[in-house]
Amino acid sequence: MTPQLSTAPARKMALPGMSRRRSCRYNGTMTISFPVLTLHRGREKSALGHHPWIFSGAIEAAHGDPAPGGIVRVVDWRGDFLAWGYWNPRSQIAARLLSWREDEPPDDAFWAGRIRRAAAARVEETLLYNGGMPAAFRLINAENDYLPGLVVDRSGDWLVLQALTLGIDVRKDLLTAILMETLRPGGIYERSDVDVREKEGLPPATGLLAGQEPPDLIEIDEHGRRFLVDVRAGHKTGFYLDQRANRLRLGNLLRFDPGAPEREVLNTFGYTGGFSVYALDGLARRAITVDSSAEAIALARRNVALNGFPAREEDFVVADVFQYLRACRDAARQFDIIILDPPKFAHSARQAESAARGYKDINLLAFKLIRPGGLLMTFSCSGGVDADLFRKIVFGALVDAGREAQVLETLGPPPDHPVALTFPEGAYLKGLLLRVW
Repeated sequence: MTPQLSTAPARKMALPGMSRRRSCRYNGTMTISFPVLTLHRGREKSALGHHPWIFSGAIEAAHGDPAPGGIVRVVDWRGDFLAWGYWNPRSQIAARLLSWREDEPPDDAFWAGRIRRAAAARVEETLLYNGGMPAAFRLINAENDYLPGLVVDRSGDWLVLQALTLGIDVRKDLLTAILMETLRPGGIYERSDVDVREKEGLPPATGLLAGQEPPDLIEIDEHGRRFLVDVRAGHKTGFYLDQRANRLRLGNLLRFDPGAPEREVLNTFGYTGGFSVYALDGLARRAITVDSSAEAIALARRNVALNGFPAREEDFVVADVFQYLRACRDAARQFDIIILDPPKFAHSARQAESAARGYKDINLLAFKLIRPGGLLMTFSCSGGVDADLFRKIVFGALVDAGREAQVLETLGPPPDHPVALTFPEGAYLKGLLLRVW
């Protein structure tokens, strides 16, 4: 249960001269008064380190009747300025910080500036690292772009927006208007149907925010491969954009492998077949896609056919991946390359122990199914499981499988999914490319 915070007037020793709101003066001009959050003594360290989250237990008092979702001025126990943020008394993360400059209160111009900065950075990053703008990429990566709670992905001419927090939800109209003016997309579609909104006291929300309705399926080009994306009902925002670089890595590995025409690839938790298309384009003999969603598998089959490859019925399997891997083990099946890209097993560090069992189980099974000299691409997208723990889990699975393996590469997301240096929780996707003996 979220602790109840005091809304009593500030103590004089903590905030001298303040009654219930704090007026701020910049460049000699009096600005609007803002509600104030006072932190307990000794709880200002994370804010000083520019971490964007203030948990409810760190707050001594809320002064000035801050509105849920409204802007607040965060100060330490002495009343010294720390940051600007927005407030949600119903969330365990009671404040999310936006700016650490006292002369930069978050007004409309602030939000427009942050969005333009993120958009300009994506142009620079994609040109620098990828050689050109992809048709689908992440435009705004929430806390990692210093816009906590806001995710915006681009698929073709459409933007897909996720408002993950109350502070973003109450500003959807403003943010939509800025995005339309700045980027001129065909339309903006909302996919705020994620579990994390429950912790903010928000119901799911989907639908058109501005512009034209997106088609049922949007066709995108990714490194010369074509994919159909369902932004209305697909998982997340319709496509796993964070795996773009790793899909390309798989394709390049196979293209430079003289034995590729003999290779058999198993793509588990394969969703709409992204890794499978790259494997076939890399000349693999066969790519089997397994996912528990019949809708995803149907779209995977279409994506394979869209790229000119045979879409054989037996290569698209609707099944629980754990059960499928066990069936392959019992049948003594083997594969040259296995991709493990499971959904999030842990939503927080408290769930890491149970998640570890799931990760170990699938990696143990995969190690038993790979031919000597084959490759395993294994991933975790659980923010509660850090890179070090994930590596230890995979190591434990290797030992129990009685195999040997070498780490060829440490894998992660592409540059359009940056991680703020002050926000290590943003490094949710981690992976390993292993040679298994």
